[in-house]
Amino acid sequence: MRALRTAMTMSGLGLAQASGVSRSMLSRIERGLVSPSVDTLERIARGLGVPVARFFADHAERMDFSLVRRGQGMPVDRLGAVAGYHYELLGHLLSGQMFVEPYLVRLDTDAPAYANFQHPGLKFIHLLSGRVKYRYGPRVMDLEEGDSLLFDASALHGVEAIEARPVAYLSIVFTLRP
Repeated sequence: MRALRTAMTMSGLGLAQASGVSRSMLSRIERGLVSPSVDTLERIARGLGVPVARFFADHAERMDFSLVRRGQGMPVDRLGAVAGYHYELLGHLLSGQMFVEPYLVRLDTDAPAYANFQHPGLKFIHLLSGRVKYRYGPRVMDLEEGDSLLFDASALHGVEAIEARPVAYLSIVFTLRP
């Protein structure tokens, strides 16, 4: 319970107010001094916005991870992909409520600029090499090697112009499971 509460950056007082369980009772439950009733567990779960079963999950067995060694990412052919854009999947997690897809994206020397990507979720871009003008909705930003950008991917986005090559960037897409 404490791990969930702190992961949500919720204080003990905040959980007490959200659940209707006293702050002192929550403290005693978190410290293992009392065993809560089923009703109390249900109220705490509602306050945290999780199912009661979450308290009983064995997190040690649910810790998914993905390890991809240097040069061993999986090339991904995407339907409708822009010519000259190469995607290498560097991992994939589907556990919990979020999909996480990290890609290494490399542009061929003759790849065109393309700023019409649009999809659900959040996207994080970190430019590894090159210099580009990157569009996000109505804004166009200059990105240089080492620059990062985090944004809502439902807006039109992408490389508006290529200023210096070679261009390579890390692209991580975060999407909530429906």
